[in-house]
Amino acid sequence: MRKVGQLPSAQRRNLGVLFVAGLLFWASLSSLLPTLPLYVRDAGGTSQQVGLVMGSFSVGLLAFRPWLGRLADGYSRQIVLLIGMGAAAVAPLGYWLSDWIPWVALVRAFHGISIAAFATAYVALVADLAPEERRGEILSFMSLVNPLGIAIGPALGGFLQELAGYGPLFFFAALLGGVGFLCTCAVQEQRRGQGGSLACKGAFWSLLLHPKVCSLTGVMLLVGLAFGTQTTFVSLLMQEAGVPLNPGLFYTAVAFASFGVRLLTGPASDCYGRGPFIALSLATYALVMGVLLVANSAWAFLAAGIGVGSSFGTLIPLISALVADRSEPAERGRLFSLVMCGFDLGVGLAGPILGTLAVGSSYRIPFGYAALLAFASWVCFVCFCNGKLVSSLRFALGWEPDRYRWQDKSPQRDPANFPRPLPYPKLRWLEKP
Repeated sequence: MRKVGQLPSAQRRNLGVLFVAGLLFWASLSSLLPTLPLYVRDAGGTSQQVGLVMGSFSVGLLAFRPWLGRLADGYSRQIVLLIGMGAAAVAPLGYWLSDWIPWVALVRAFHGISIAAFATAYVALVADLAPEERRGEILSFMSLVNPLGIAIGPALGGFLQELAGYGPLFFFAALLGGVGFLCTCAVQEQRRGQGGSLACKGAFWSLLLHPKVCSLTGVMLLVGLAFGTQTTFVSLLMQEAGVPLNPGLFYTAVAFASFGVRLLTGPASDCYGRGPFIALSLATYALVMGVLLVANSAWAFLAAGIGVGSSFGTLIPLISALVADRSEPAERGRLFSLVMCGFDLGVGLAGPILGTLAVGSSYRIPFGYAALLAFASWVCFVCFCNGKLVSSLRFALGWEPDRYRWQDKSPQRDPANFPRPLPYPKLRWLEKP
């Protein structure tokens, strides 16, 4: 809060409006997390159909992220924010119209446009507004809208569904999105430079070949596969295990843990680099998926929720900060869109593929695969995040700076403010030749 208060008044106002809009957006979206799988099941859907419906969310994400990233860079961040909030306000009403499963899947795909638009423009605009030397801290603070929204949304959504049914739940989600749309209209974006080292009119997917985002996209693909499994099947696993716990409380535990860890890791990453904290978050998530594989009590699920919140509360803001570090302002929207496309694809594939594996067996099976996928994401980051193997290991340990970081040449930049190596003992085989 102190660092945000030191910014010019126009930037403080924009960040404040963005924070409120983001809070409403995530509360609307997350209110359906524990209830939509139950809605599909109550409509007669099988576990495979539940996975297909939840996974179809990523169809809208993958189809529109490239275009929206280009729009955010080449035209306006605010327009992209409005597209995202509009989709968040309209989609819940679509679920309300019919419980026919193909229709629900179609609406779910449309709902995916909301994250593709809002998350891309939100991160790009916050990165534009944040001072470079405090980017991790400001991004972590502004990303608190996610855990706060998830703390409010699923709990209210779960209780509202139990109390009044699915209709009022969908109306509540739409109302939150509509109010957020009005807030977003008040955002004023900061003027930024044109062009950048990556041509705005080039093929979007060709950016995947650039080493500064290639490995990060692979990491997020593997994490997305594990995360898609968690969001699709955790409430069904609770019911299968006979655990008397409102699924919304699992997401509340996620939110509270995510809230606390962001306040610590964001500023620390500005001092010591992003690598150590991202590597630790990936290892934690792999461990948590293993806990869910064997969980049989409410306390075990709540502990897993705390672990999920701690890992994602570190991972998502710092991956966003790392992409912002590696990109010029005029290419930030496209590079963030590309990295998150990996996550979107993973989430989209997780439901259909692992839901098929769960047919006729326990819902625990997908969580075993999710643990392996999360571990593979850690290996991918530690070995490939900073170019060659040794350089990547040193970056993941905090011993070497990011070799792909874009350097602002403005005279206001003070090199003394930027990441310094962690005080670890040196290992000879990791030292530079």
